[in-house]
Amino acid sequence: MTQQRTTCAVVGGGPAGIVLGLVLARAGVAVTVLEKHGDFLRDFRGDTVHPSTMTLIDELGLWDRFTQLPWKPIESVRVVLDAGPAQIGDLTLLGRVGVPHPFVAMVPQWHLLDMLAAAGEEEPTFTLVRHAEVTDLVRRGGRVTGVRWGEGNELAADLVVACDGRDSRVRERSGLPQRDFDVPMDVWWFRLPREEDDPAGGLGRLTDDGRMIIMIDRGDHYQVAYLIARGTDAEARRGPVQALRDELRRAAPWLGDRVDALTTWDDVKLLRVTLNRLRRWAAPGLLCLGDAAHAMSPVGGVGINLAVQDAVAAARLLAPVLATGDPDPAAVDAAARRVQRRRSVPTVATQTAQRIAHRVVVRNVLRGGGLGVGRLPLPVRLLQKVPALQIVPAYLVGIGVLPERAPAWARRGQDASAKNSSALPSGSVKDSAQP
Repeated sequence: MTQQRTTCAVVGGGPAGIVLGLVLARAGVAVTVLEKHGDFLRDFRGDTVHPSTMTLIDELGLWDRFTQLPWKPIESVRVVLDAGPAQIGDLTLLGRVGVPHPFVAMVPQWHLLDMLAAAGEEEPTFTLVRHAEVTDLVRRGGRVTGVRWGEGNELAADLVVACDGRDSRVRERSGLPQRDFDVPMDVWWFRLPREEDDPAGGLGRLTDDGRMIIMIDRGDHYQVAYLIARGTDAEARRGPVQALRDELRRAAPWLGDRVDALTTWDDVKLLRVTLNRLRRWAAPGLLCLGDAAHAMSPVGGVGINLAVQDAVAAARLLAPVLATGDPDPAAVDAAARRVQRRRSVPTVATQTAQRIAHRVVVRNVLRGGGLGVGRLPLPVRLLQKVPALQIVPAYLVGIGVLPERAPAWARRGQDASAKNSSALPSGSVKDSAQP
């Protein structure tokens, strides 16, 4: 058995894990991120980077690198109902309230993670271990003291942070109590060709006979989410994929023969939607973040950005304790509990909004109830009559509740270079980024 030690062991190299590792490392904390795969190349990961996350990227001094990635901006969100088309969110309006990047960037997540991991590896206390699947927690005296991974490897740590997603092995092993919420749908996820004269930006198609289609502009193709009633996937796949092509043509006739790009059911991925959260995110020696603490619905596409916000808040609260060189276990646990108190408000608020959307919109449409035949719903009509109000949905989705700012000691760039260092003396980290 190979045994090693670090100050903070982060399980999972997704957005939350890599950002947490990067920000802690800039405080001089020894961080080891364990990623079970050999690379970040996963198809159908969430690819939305919201304005709040781009602000953090900018504050961390990584904006120039981000602009080199293959990304496409989305500045508005439109829906097409049976009663007609409507724009429901104008992200450009966020620029009027000081948001530096008033759009959603669609960027393949593996490119984003590669960029963040490269920035982390520039810090002397950051270590990323690939092909490192965590299999269990190590406990001593009722406290989590590390993890087991791979074939006989053990990593001891003052704190273990689970960032390994909605199917978290660490959360499963922790025994932390969880609350699950009912969801009415699953999602078929696939690609369709896009032509140059197609409408730009995000597009939603909701019909009164039970079809909901979200089409995200990815330049040369649409990334399509087709909502289906929960538990109907298996039955549909027993028939030909032609049935799905026919439904797409009926819902959006302008797609024409582009639906023929779906040649078999293998082209259609099933994403099982879950909505849950831990009642307690922390146990002695352990903290859960992102989807490992609160799996989000795809409504609003906010899961990645909430996970990143969790990571930044956690780094800000944990660094003063972990950077001391010999962390006091009681102080570590107290800081971990503060992370949940800090991030519970945006988590509960976002999940409550998603549950309302499930009940009021998704369930009604999937049952064929529609949203009002022949007339746009009142809130949508109001947004058309007073376009300035479109900043409200744009802010709720693009910025969210209680956005986090990068700690001053983690920032890079002209405005931060005079006061920041990548290797701060033990105990010198200050919580200087409270909004």
